[in-house]
Amino acid sequence: MLKYNNLQSSPFLIAGPCVMESFDLLDEIAVELIRLKNIYQISIVFKSSFDKANRTSIGSFRGPGIEKGIQWLSDIKSKYNIPVTTDIHEPWQAYEVKEVVDIIQIPAFLCRQTDLLIAAAKTGKIVNIKKAQFLSAADMFYPAQKVREAGNEQILLTERGTMFGYNNLVVDFRNIPEMKALGYPVVMDCTHSVQKPGAAGGKTGGNREFVPYMALAAKAFGANGYFMEVHPDPDNALSDGPNMLLLSDLEGLIRQILS
Repeated sequence: MLKYNNLQSSPFLIAGPCVMESFDLLDEIAVELIRLKNIYQISIVFKSSFDKANRTSIGSFRGPGIEKGIQWLSDIKSKYNIPVTTDIHEPWQAYEVKEVVDIIQIPAFLCRQTDLLIAAAKTGKIVNIKKAQFLSAADMFYPAQKVREAGNEQILLTERGTMFGYNNLVVDFRNIPEMKALGYPVVMDCTHSVQKPGAAGGKTGGNREFVPYMALAAKAFGANGYFMEVHPDPDNALSDGPNMLLLSDLEGLIRQILS
């Protein structure tokens, strides 16, 4: 069972494919994550989305939907005894996912949505709030406060870059210690922070070659956890391929994080 206190005391990883393309993909990635967990004794949470509700284009692949997605996550969790997380976009979804997930993820674009935060909080699950691309570290006090006021103090805050003009993100790594000063573990989203939003002709581009640099810089600034979307063939992934890390490259990066 995933314990919130453990996320404060030792490095952990949240990893998986951006979107649930198929159960076979989830299974392939979970096998590798379990192998790495056993070798390096690092806590790993499996992540994938049942619905990418904020795709750039209406024609983009969104996922299998909540019913099938929850079943797939449940199967991965029970088969491999690994904690799981997914993101929600509407308050009612919190009550649908709570029986399976260990962490509920709040998307960056939605991190100020009060009803969404309260619904996630009331499940009693750990709530991972991703920092909006338009907010400062200090601003994250208020989304976290909404979760606390709803009776849940199990909160993670995730850094994922800040908008810098059109189609570009930058990371101010000072955000990590500043958010930690609010009293919560901080996760570095190493893959979404190298996105180039909407910069690839109706879809999001990115620079996955910078993912290791994001992780190691975050380590220097004291991050508690690392969020990385991974895929065995990111160039042919159905969502966020340009910024996802090649699954076979994950082990080397874990070694660097733990060294």
